[in-house]
Amino acid sequence: MTFTSSNLSPPLTTLPSMSPPMRLLVCSIGNPGAYLNTLHSAGHTILTRLAQSLSYPPFERSRSHANGLLSSPGGGDHGVTLWQSPTLMNVSGPAVAAAWRQFLRDGPGDTSSSPPARLVVVHDELESALGDVRIKRGDASPKGHNGLKSIREQMRALDYTRIAVGIGRPSSRDPDVVAAYVLRKMTPAERLKIEGAAARVEVELRRLAEDLGG
Repeated sequence: MTFTSSNLSPPLTTLPSMSPPMRLLVCSIGNPGAYLNTLHSAGHTILTRLAQSLSYPPFERSRSHANGLLSSPGGGDHGVTLWQSPTLMNVSGPAVAAAWRQFLRDGPGDTSSSPPARLVVVHDELESALGDVRIKRGDASPKGHNGLKSIREQMRALDYTRIAVGIGRPSSRDPDVVAAYVLRKMTPAERLKIEGAAARVEVELRRLAEDLGG
């Protein structure tokens, strides 16, 4: 199954001609270890599929980027860098903030001509249908999402972008039922639906880079 849309040429790593080019740090938040393949970690699933679609190198742990998993095109290309948070969802903020600070330090030394940079956070969203993709401002309401609340506490002044990936929701709104739903393993059909949303995320990243850098 092909997840990269035919209208995405040239590749995302070679963004359209801009002056100067846009740099994006695309972060996913979720849970590590045993909870990696759950609906609550849909953001990580998206970034893993996106790295494959873009032919990026495998993710590697980066101590300088808050010990998260990093994948970038290399070769001096400052287009899109992918980063997966290493922490539990509810305490995502400090790691995201640290990775963002390092990303800014990694930019060109000449600040007068530095390409503009943007933080993008990819996360799950209960209130949206499975696989649905929505673009939001960073200061939009987190609606009970503890990972987004943690980021807000750490980065209140930062203007950033969120990409919300729908995971559906159980019929019950009981907190225990909801917690069990988001933390259970994805079924193969659910995983396929989430992975399929990576193509839409790629389209939105291209649009964001063009809108902000053009």
